[in-house]
Amino acid sequence: MMIFVYSLINFLILAAVILLFGRKTIVSIFRSRRERIGRELDEAQRIENSEPSLPGIPASFSDALPESVEAQLRAIRENAEKNAALCDEKTAETKNSLRRDMLADTRESMISAVVKRAAELMAQEPFQKAFRVREEEVADEIVSRMEITPGDIAYLTRHDVLYVTLTSAHPLPQNIVDRIGRRAEEMLAEVGGKPSYWVREDPELIAGFRFRVGDTVYDFTGADLLYRLRLDMETQNLRGDESAQQLLEGLHDSLFVRKYGVSEFQLGRVLSVSDGICWMDGLADIMYGEVVEFESGERGMVLDIEADRIGCVIYGQYERVESGTKVRRVGRIASVPVGDALLGRVVDPLGHALDGRGRIFTAERMPIERPSPSIPDRAAVSRPLHTGIRAVDALVPIGRGQRELIIGDRQTGKTSLAVDAILSQKGTGTVCVYVAIGQKDSTVTEIRDRLEKLGAMDYTVIVCAPASSSASFQYIAPFAGCAMAEYFMYGGRDALVVYDDLSKHAVAYRELSLLLGRPSGREAYPGDIFYLHARLLERAAQLSPEMGGGSMTALPIIETQAGDISAYIPTNVISITDGQIFLDSDLFNEGQRPAVNVGLSVSRVGGAAQTKFMKQVSGRLRMDLAQYRELEGFTQFGADVDASTRRVLEAGSRMMAALRQRRYAPVPDWQETLLIFAVSEGFAVGTDPEDMENFALRLSERMEKEHPEIVRLLSAGKKLTDDERGQLRDAVAACVERASTEAA
Repeated sequence: MMIFVYSLINFLILAAVILLFGRKTIVSIFRSRRERIGRELDEAQRIENSEPSLPGIPASFSDALPESVEAQLRAIRENAEKNAALCDEKTAETKNSLRRDMLADTRESMISAVVKRAAELMAQEPFQKAFRVREEEVADEIVSRMEITPGDIAYLTRHDVLYVTLTSAHPLPQNIVDRIGRRAEEMLAEVGGKPSYWVREDPELIAGFRFRVGDTVYDFTGADLLYRLRLDMETQNLRGDESAQQLLEGLHDSLFVRKYGVSEFQLGRVLSVSDGICWMDGLADIMYGEVVEFESGERGMVLDIEADRIGCVIYGQYERVESGTKVRRVGRIASVPVGDALLGRVVDPLGHALDGRGRIFTAERMPIERPSPSIPDRAAVSRPLHTGIRAVDALVPIGRGQRELIIGDRQTGKTSLAVDAILSQKGTGTVCVYVAIGQKDSTVTEIRDRLEKLGAMDYTVIVCAPASSSASFQYIAPFAGCAMAEYFMYGGRDALVVYDDLSKHAVAYRELSLLLGRPSGREAYPGDIFYLHARLLERAAQLSPEMGGGSMTALPIIETQAGDISAYIPTNVISITDGQIFLDSDLFNEGQRPAVNVGLSVSRVGGAAQTKFMKQVSGRLRMDLAQYRELEGFTQFGADVDASTRRVLEAGSRMMAALRQRRYAPVPDWQETLLIFAVSEGFAVGTDPEDMENFALRLSERMEKEHPEIVRLLSAGKKLTDDERGQLRDAVAACVERASTEAA
């Protein structure tokens, strides 16, 4: 019976849209079915369990819809034709984007018209009668399903009473009221609760009735039907090439494919709202991280569960949420859209486009928080992630699946180093996700323009939660970016995610925690701040072949104050990650870019994340540079040095110059190893450190032109034999000699 009645309602709604789009042939079919509607309503109870058939419609429905709705849809069709004409003059990408936006706007207007007309139809007698026919059966179903939950028992323990209400759009038969009331009293008696059964009427429900015990609601009303109908139609994915007929078919699927029944969900009440934090009661069975929806349409995420109240952060405009209004469980953990459709886009932490290039259409979503891969699902980190930065690839190599912290004071090149790592992934198949947390809008725009100019946006997603956004957005931003990168990892691909920076993320979480009333600890951070970053960074991994072999590499960024790496947040993240790249402000001010401090930087993966040849040529590099920095400190006092010490200082000065690099200029791996080999073997003795960049450029060009077989050997990255090292040494010597002759 229930399927049949709702099929009737849904068909009428679909017919309204079809009529307005010129489906004149359908009208004649409708006329032939008018007389059957009365008989079908009488026989509805008998055929409840049979296959549903398309019902007829009331005689009054053949009339035109209200002129305002008809005019609205006519304007939509005209706008669609106009936009289609404009699209012909655009590029293919812009054309598809405009078409998807036009289709989405058209569908939204169609949905609004459908829902509005459905509300009008539900208020009419045929539909009121259809609901009344089902009341007895629905009452039996509710009686069989109702129960006292553990949350209700906990509420009874604290308040000694549990409210049970039966609300209907119109007066219910007394036998239904009594039957539900007796069952409610029996349940309350079983748990020691006082009788508290209330019967009310609310015309806003349109039709049917709603039963609520504690915070659990059993809903059989027209208002709930409209809510679910709109939700189903709005969540349908759009490809961008649908015709008007296909749009109608999509609405038809929402109307007919879904089997409607008595809705069961939980409702709560807003207690207070301030500074983006909402306190609620009810919702006893809700989970941490679950999404809730307010009456205003705003949504939030649960972050605190106490004995008598629940705290959540509000995503949107918390000014629209008022005390005393209802809040409803959505029934899912917070999630974000994922997939290839996000590549090249700038999005907010909820996956909404911020780049002005239209909406993002993807049907796939992933929860922003999920367990990290287990130990059996992981494999050893053994494949290098080439960053194109000589100081990093030689001294603190990063492997695919590793977590390497970038740490340093403000304005020491942390973001530049991460952006260079993204640029170096061009052509490698690695997908990059850059998460901007608490950054200035102008900074994010500059990074986006730089990536786009150098062709890196094609494989990059920027998740932006700027300083102007709420603390809740800054809190979920890294988890959203991680979920987007995880999609590619579990799909067997490689991903790189940059969190810029987790210092501001910790501040945002501290703000939320203090507003939620949690006790503060060291530096006013809550006690679970370590766990917060641990569960984020532990999700980076190199998966085993059985899990697809994908990887996700994490580059978190931490800002220090006056080089203090012993502060609370830096020490936390250092203990979580597999190493750190410390950028020294003194080195930066001396002109050493990137300003990698060899003594404080470390990679716990080490040579496993390097090519064999890079490991071969950089084996003593760290020790030599550490010795150079120590000797340089003594010579600053003007002490006389012997010849051997002077040679060490000169060699160290040349190697430091070789490790200098311009921003946004990553180099291939073979060029890195070639330069380090040439300098360490003494072929750059006569080169001024200030001219080292030109030396590297000339050497690479000559080697590529005159010794392509050596370039192929270096590009392979394998360990060189003694004969191959001899060939390389001879080739470098010849190139350096020719370059010197030409310069003279």
